[in-house]
Amino acid sequence: MREEKVALLIGLFCVAMIMGVYFFEYVIGVLPCEMCYWQRWPHMAAIVTGLGGAALFYKGLINRDGVAVLAWLSLAIILVSVAVGGWQAGVEWRWWPGPNTCTGPRFELTAAMNLNAPVQSCEDPGWRMFGLSLAGYNVLCSGGMVVLSALFLLKKIRLPIPWLDKWANS
Repeated sequence: MREEKVALLIGLFCVAMIMGVYFFEYVIGVLPCEMCYWQRWPHMAAIVTGLGGAALFYKGLINRDGVAVLAWLSLAIILVSVAVGGWQAGVEWRWWPGPNTCTGPRFELTAAMNLNAPVQSCEDPGWRMFGLSLAGYNVLCSGGMVVLSALFLLKKIRLPIPWLDKWANS
């Protein structure tokens, strides 16, 4: 797959991840803990580097080598979210302690200035499916995206659908 399309894929994946966590937070009502926020920041940065790299390439402002650097940078950034997600999953399974910021009162800057906003403990996930929390799914999905995108960038795999492979390599 060509580098600009990998960068675009990474950026769109991160947009989907962020939209997914906002859906869980604002529609389902799953409260995020401090580590949940830490996992979002790298995805937001990878949106900028991935989609930005693809856009700069398509506008002719950077060459193929430049977009490849931004695609690899996006993958490195996503690995930070994978690492934090793995740390949080271990905290949820009580394999190791979490940070102190996951307990106690939290200050939220809102119109009401609610100093006693609810705090979600990093040890108690608000949602699980098949034994995994959102942090666990972040590790699986983001880790899978990193491996898949790296294989595309290294030209080690091709898409099994002929018309899609033709598009990806054109």
